[in-house]
Amino acid sequence: MKTAILWFRNDLRTDDNPALLAAIQSGYAIMPLFIDDIEEQGAWPAGAASRWWLHFALKRLDRQLRERGSRLVLRKGSVSKVFDHLCEQYDIAAVYWNRRYEAAVIQRDATLKLSLKKRGIDTRSFNGSLLKEPWEVATGDGNPYRVFTPFSKAVAKQSIAEPQDSPMNIPMAAKCPESIELDDLNLLPGIRWDKGFHAFWNPEDWSAEGELELFLRKSVDSYKKLRDYPSERGTSRLSPALHWGDISPRRIFNELSKLPASEGRDCYQRELIWREFAYHVLYHYPKTPEFPLQSKFNEFPWEPDSEVLTAWQNGRTGYPIVDAGMRELWQTGWMHNRIRMVVASFLVKHLLQPWQEGARWFWNTLVDADLASNTLGWQWAGGCGADAAPYFRIFNPMIQGQKFDPQGHYTKRFVPELKNLPEKYLHMPWEAPSGVLKKAGVLLGETYPLPIVDHKTARARALKALEKLK
Repeated sequence: MKTAILWFRNDLRTDDNPALLAAIQSGYAIMPLFIDDIEEQGAWPAGAASRWWLHFALKRLDRQLRERGSRLVLRKGSVSKVFDHLCEQYDIAAVYWNRRYEAAVIQRDATLKLSLKKRGIDTRSFNGSLLKEPWEVATGDGNPYRVFTPFSKAVAKQSIAEPQDSPMNIPMAAKCPESIELDDLNLLPGIRWDKGFHAFWNPEDWSAEGELELFLRKSVDSYKKLRDYPSERGTSRLSPALHWGDISPRRIFNELSKLPASEGRDCYQRELIWREFAYHVLYHYPKTPEFPLQSKFNEFPWEPDSEVLTAWQNGRTGYPIVDAGMRELWQTGWMHNRIRMVVASFLVKHLLQPWQEGARWFWNTLVDADLASNTLGWQWAGGCGADAAPYFRIFNPMIQGQKFDPQGHYTKRFVPELKNLPEKYLHMPWEAPSGVLKKAGVLLGETYPLPIVDHKTARARALKALEKLK
């Protein structure tokens, strides 16, 4: 019996998987395949935290396949060489995969598709990652969007395909190669800095469907308000699942649509469309991971400083809400979205460090590191991308802390050296009287750093630099 290779990439699920359903409909036996090719994203191979998530996502996928009479074949190495070997060893009639949208991957996929077709192999790709393809949404004159609101309105006018349920059975190829062991992919870190990840995510028992059900039952109605408070379980935490494809955006959108209209539901659907916008921009402007969409920012007078960058990375800036966010990131592989905006603004505007440095750090330390979303977020913070924040918007870290972590539950969790400091001074400990600091066991400059920059001075410096680019 001829065989179809089902090539999994960032669609690691059996539910609502168009490539999987097409493979089944072909009538061929199916060889489920995942290839770990760290060169596939060009300058952006998956970061360490993202690969940690991938390890467990592959484990979950293999379990799903085995429940349906199949199993996952793992390979490591060059994609083209792996396919050459499989096509020489087995009677491959077709190859199916779901599309990706990074420039380097698009180019690699096009070359592979041409090579397979020369062998007489039917090769098809599908949309398994987005609500709408990047080329399906365009302005009135056919150009890509650069502003989110009109983009979101255009998406809202289009129908969203219904998600397709997971098949009950998957016909496994009789002749199927043995898989290498998951541990042989070396996705987990050699030095176990990921212990906090396990406590935060519990990856062995984690379920995207379970997380979605919990969010819809407990949090979605209050999402618009609670999503800004990092000490609350107000967000879905589905971003890593969306990146690696543990769940499809169509499934989430469809489940949301079944709920009664509410501010929270509508706000979350809008966030899904923001993710779509990120892919729209990445596809149409493929150089944005390295270069600002607004070219005038190529002339921005950054002040690169490795010591300043390291202090930010380590959560040692002297601004508690910033440090809490950076430590949360390191300990859990994740950061609350409100805090992501705060720490990004602080790096590029208070510290005048290039936004690309922040993007690279997030890329390596976030389990949900996604090239489209990461790029759009950092260019938004830097004011240099599509629908970017106004140049004069500079988050005040003290006010952000006081407003969104007023009792300090989040800050004290990740900056425990300040846990005994009264709320009044928690977000600006340098203003606390010496007696208060002593009683709280805080010695500024020793047990907790003094501010790396003065807020007013740094804000004025940033505005002066930004004013030149108006």
